Amino acid sequence: MRCGHARTVRRLLAPALVVVLGGLAASVPVGAQSPAQSRGRSLVIVQAQDPQRWDPIATFLLSWGMVGCNLFDGLVDRGPDLVLRPGLATGWSWISKNTLRFTLRRGVTFHDGEPFDAQAVKFTFDRLLGPEGAKGPQQGNYTSIDHVQVVDRYTVDFVMKTQDPVIITKLAGYGAMIVPPKYIQERGSEYFSSHPVGTGPFRFVEYRKDDHLTLAANTRYWNGAPRVSAVTYRFVPEAATRVAELQAGRADIAQGVPVSQAGVVKGDPSLVLMPVGSPTVIEIRFDPSKPPAGDIRFRKAITAAIDVQTIIQTILQGYGHRVSTFQSPLSFGNDPALAPYPFDPQRAKQLLAEAGVKPGTDVTLSFPSNNADFREAAQAMVSELASVGLKLSLQPIEQVTYFSDTIPHAKTGQMYEFGWGGWTLDFDNTAYLLYHKGEYWNPVFSDADVEKYLEQERSTNDQKARLQAFRALDRRLYDLAIDFPLWQQVNLWGVNKRVRGFVAPPDDRVRLLSVSVQ
Repeated sequence: MRCGHARTVRRLLAPALVVVLGGLAASVPVGAQSPAQSRGRSLVIVQAQDPQRWDPIATFLLSWGMVGCNLFDGLVDRGPDLVLRPGLATGWSWISKNTLRFTLRRGVTFHDGEPFDAQAVKFTFDRLLGPEGAKGPQQGNYTSIDHVQVVDRYTVDFVMKTQDPVIITKLAGYGAMIVPPKYIQERGSEYFSSHPVGTGPFRFVEYRKDDHLTLAANTRYWNGAPRVSAVTYRFVPEAATRVAELQAGRADIAQGVPVSQAGVVKGDPSLVLMPVGSPTVIEIRFDPSKPPAGDIRFRKAITAAIDVQTIIQTILQGYGHRVSTFQSPLSFGNDPALAPYPFDPQRAKQLLAEAGVKPGTDVTLSFPSNNADFREAAQAMVSELASVGLKLSLQPIEQVTYFSDTIPHAKTGQMYEFGWGGWTLDFDNTAYLLYHKGEYWNPVFSDADVEKYLEQERSTNDQKARLQAFRALDRRLYDLAIDFPLWQQVNLWGVNKRVRGFVAPPDDRVRLLSVSVQ
């Protein structure tokens, strides 16, 4: 899980769309152009998930970020190198303890021609922090902001309600993408969500739910025109199908190549496999409201019963790293002193007996149905839990339903798969949104000590004090075993060799401004 876009290029994309019909391979006569060559300067990217809503405040999905960073800009930007840099703001500074001033970039326009200025910034954050933002999962990241005050047309002050040591990083995040006031006021939020307008390097052309989104190059982009004319994102849930589309030349870039298909991509002379380390951690979370998951002995039994390292080495073919907490080593607050839960089946049996869990007890593991790698790992878990006396039922759920309804409304089994990137690379983002009582991704769990440590780390800008609070939080969560961190993910991208300048992003935000095709 887990670091959240229509008018002129249809004719440019026509050749690509012809060969994509029905998702079936079209025969190419000898001497004819391949499907990839026929696209000219346009790109096709296949990704696993359609986030369904393109409003920056309405999502927390990485699949949104893959597209959204090309449609929208924030005041602050963070590229594939994970370094913060100016975006729509040319600079910023603290002018008092609770006031952060931004100088805005001049001469920028939204895709509809509306000017970008201080009023657009104020509108964006008034909307994010108001009733509209409360409908989505982003607002909780920005509640340290009291309000935005316009100083002049190209200067704004962020007046803070509380201290927030990662506010600059957050302003490079999904919810903080700047949106057009007039367009939204005239068209409404629902229309904006399916016909997005931003200031980014590409502008919206067409969206067909669960099928594709098409963007055209914004030739007036403030940071220079893109080198490709258009890009179509196709939403293809099945990983093997994404790889097949890449091999057939009907896609130029494939996100989420499954480990089982890595050799296929590496062995294709027209393709290259790009692995990249990720801040995303994959884990099993427990729903303590569903017996026997409310018993800490049951939860610890599960952590002892599953041989994670063998799963990494065999099923994931080494494309993963063992972790002890639900944050990667890339994240500030990670405690390297905590060892991963040890594999100990005998200990698991003992704990289950102590908890009164009878042999043959049926427990359910929910997970998104399109996650091929986890599905294979889950099959191994069935066998491992059977060896300690549990009957594990697997519950695959359609991905959109899983993230929009199943998890936030506590409809999972006793256990469920969850992935989180912690896109701020600071444990605050992960910890607060996943463990603070009542958050979108945490409908059930609460603990007084956890709340205390969360408050401590958010009440100071002193990084040593914050680290101390995080370490205490790490230990408390580890002791509670409210979740079972499995592995830090290595993302696999498949890319056609005609593509130039593509950098595999660790945070899934595919930057296309400098990408070209041969």
